[in-house]
Amino acid sequence: MYKIILAFRYLLKRRISYFALFAVALCVFVVLVVMTVLSSLTADFKEKTHRITGDCVISSRSLAGFPYYEDFLKTLEKQDIVEAVSPVIKSYAIVKTPQNEQTLKIVGIDPCSHNRTTGFSDFLYYKNFTPLEKVADFNSDGKKTLTGYPDAGSIFTPASDTNMPAVIAGIAVMFDRNSGGKYNAPISLPTTEITITSFPITAKGTLERAGTSVVASKTFVLGNVVQTGCSADWENIYLSFNDAQNLCGLAGEPKRANAIHIKFSKGVDINKGCAKIDSLWREFAGQNKDLAYSNLFKNVSVQNWRDYNRTTIAVAETQQALMIIVFAMIGVITVFIVFVVFYMIVCHKSRDIGILKSVGASNGDLMAVFMVFAFLTGLLGSAIGSLAGWRFLVHINQIEGWLFRHFNFQLWDRTIYAIGDIPNKIDLSVLAIIILSAIAACLLGAFIPSRQAAKTDAVKTLQVNRL
Repeated sequence: MYKIILAFRYLLKRRISYFALFAVALCVFVVLVVMTVLSSLTADFKEKTHRITGDCVISSRSLAGFPYYEDFLKTLEKQDIVEAVSPVIKSYAIVKTPQNEQTLKIVGIDPCSHNRTTGFSDFLYYKNFTPLEKVADFNSDGKKTLTGYPDAGSIFTPASDTNMPAVIAGIAVMFDRNSGGKYNAPISLPTTEITITSFPITAKGTLERAGTSVVASKTFVLGNVVQTGCSADWENIYLSFNDAQNLCGLAGEPKRANAIHIKFSKGVDINKGCAKIDSLWREFAGQNKDLAYSNLFKNVSVQNWRDYNRTTIAVAETQQALMIIVFAMIGVITVFIVFVVFYMIVCHKSRDIGILKSVGASNGDLMAVFMVFAFLTGLLGSAIGSLAGWRFLVHINQIEGWLFRHFNFQLWDRTIYAIGDIPNKIDLSVLAIIILSAIAACLLGAFIPSRQAAKTDAVKTLQVNRL
């Protein structure tokens, strides 16, 4: 019992203990706030990327795409692990809007299948389109058929009275973003004509057209905008699969696609599912290796959603890893602060140590006193830092808003980054790790001074000339 009493006494009576307490609390506060924000941003980015990609992607590295995708789609639909599949056209084109002219990625999708495979419709900014009700249909063998959504085609049907087909643009393609993070999008969708000009490519990888007319152009009307919170908001413009196939020169025989997005059935492990799809693709490519343009199969790869988006995901994960390293260094600094504080306390408490030893306290008992002291320092400092961090995170967006109004300061420039409100939801598992790490740092920092106290010679300590 005296061990705990002494530990509390040292903690409350020695002012230098407050320095260690403050260091631990400050460290926990900083780590909790930054890790909460950064982890939430990274997790949100991954979640959105996963939703707009699907679980698995079969893609070609060549803009010429790959043929016989329709036959492979039938193979995929028969697999129990596959819930939905969506063929996609991906290329580049010159897109002319009333505001400017720029080179963007064009993405051709079939709304029926793509909305079953991804969460594309969830990101549409204007929600006044025909609801996409899911159709459940089964064939005579009891197998689920991929019939999709009956009114999904309405996504590319313009609301205005026009004969032109519609396209869907990334929201940043059409509208600017103000410094407060809000897009300057009107309440109702404006009638806007968009001209898309592409360079059709043959299966051999050459331009389809010769002479002066090497391009294919078509005028569309804006049907909606999509806000994903990812780079797609600045880079992509979506049109119907058939329109994209014709503009890119992939509609000739055999017809070609650039990618197939796949959604696995519930409970299917993504890595195992991708391995199965890769095996099916290799088998399919081997069976059709003698067909025309089968050489395009060599450019095709099967990847899970993370590997497919690795160039963008890697940036977020690298930033998170660097921050973890930085905070690990902060933890090391905390260890040294605690070490110095405890070393000074042990030096000034030599008389107490001598008295305790003279009345029978063992080396282990003395170490226990200071280790309990260190544990209480870590626990109390973590509690203070966690409470302060929680209160700060609750009001972090209001604080940033006040700083922006008075000092024009923002953590992220909303005109550049696709970040809205700063995420402030604390992950309890992260909080637990931070608290345990802080306590461990205190125990580690106090270990050597505690051993020094335990090895103190009571006789020399209690000599009259030393008292």
